[in-house]
Amino acid sequence: MNTKTQHKLIRQGNYVAEVEVTLTYTVHDWAPYLSLQEAEKLDQLRRALQQEDLATATKTARVYHLTPVVS
Repeated sequence: MNTKTQHKLIRQGNYVAEVEVTLTYTVHDWAPYLSLQEAEKLDQLRRALQQEDLATATKTARVYHLTPVVS
């Protein structure tokens, strides 16, 4: 079983969060996969962005505000 750290982008509304997650690689067909803790971290981040709770979101990720170039 090997692990690899990767950056994931989560988009919610006008925000994008860049979060580091650990993927687990095995010989099984389901690989690579996230651990339960990593999946919960992504869910909590997504909820924080939905509620615009940037203080919570920035504890685990880099958060960016999206601005339209042309309206």
